[in-house]
Amino acid sequence: MDINDLRALSVVLMFITFIGIIAYALAGRRDRFKDAANLPFADDEASTHGQEPDNQDSSDREHSK
Repeated sequence: MDINDLRALSVVLMFITFIGIIAYALAGRRDRFKDAANLPFADDEASTHGQEPDNQDSSDREHSK
């Protein structure tokens, strides 16, 4: 086994790893990824519905009244 065989083997292993990552990302986990993608907007949705976000401290609440 020479260096070229090792190079070919490493390319094949990296390709299999790449295909595995793609299969994992595209499998039936879209709902979980969709929920995670919308997390930055969670506070915005609470404020648009007339609710106060939970992460405000008491001084911010006094100024908003």
